[in-house]
Amino acid sequence: MEGMIFAAGLGTRLRPLTNDRPKALVEVAGKPLLEHVIRKMTDAGIRRIVVNVHHFADQIEDFLDHHLWKAEILVSDERESLLDTGGGLRKARDMFHPGEAILIHNVDIFSEVDLSDLIASHQQKAAFATLVVRPGGKGRGLRFNSAGLLKGWENSVTGEQKRVDDEFVLSRHFSFCGIQVVSAEFLQEMRGRGIFSIIDEYLEQAKHHPISMYSYNGFFRDLGTPEAIVELDARMKNHCNPLSGFYVN
Repeated sequence: MEGMIFAAGLGTRLRPLTNDRPKALVEVAGKPLLEHVIRKMTDAGIRRIVVNVHHFADQIEDFLDHHLWKAEILVSDERESLLDTGGGLRKARDMFHPGEAILIHNVDIFSEVDLSDLIASHQQKAAFATLVVRPGGKGRGLRFNSAGLLKGWENSVTGEQKRVDDEFVLSRHFSFCGIQVVSAEFLQEMRGRGIFSIIDEYLEQAKHHPISMYSYNGFFRDLGTPEAIVELDARMKNHCNPLSGFYVN
């Protein structure tokens, strides 16, 4: 199992914190978001990680070069064009060893998801991809059937839908957590080109292959705003038992 961290985003929602740095280097609990995710992944046994870069890419490369990691860290350079999640994965796929599944984690997501358990679940199901989701939620989300297989995407507010097949009608809405495992077969069958979302790739491949869910009900924060950063810092300072996967100075 190898890994990829989506760290190339512009971080516009995090301004002014991202006026002079990439969102990957915004700190929470005394450490950059990127460091938290790398350490969480290496704790789960990942020993080769690709990090994609675009916004303030030089700063991320400098940070990675000046730290000792428990994994080999490679950089996928998107300076010329930000490729979105699907395009970013496709560009990076030749950087992984052949036959390896890939654990993918957004840099601005904090949770207590047990990555080792996620990996084991993916391997047990022999899925093309396994997506970490939370039950319910409003707005944009993914829909899975009773067997836990992806059947579509919807925006529950606007009514927009993208259906995999007719089982969409009986499926349930879940919120995607930005954490996933994709198989080597998924990588090789990617059909998207250029700039595209990984969600669209999941919906396309779900027509022919099992795209599975991993349901998670624990602590979760999308650290996309300054308010979310401040809230989590305060929680960490007042938390008697630090949340798993959080590394405090």
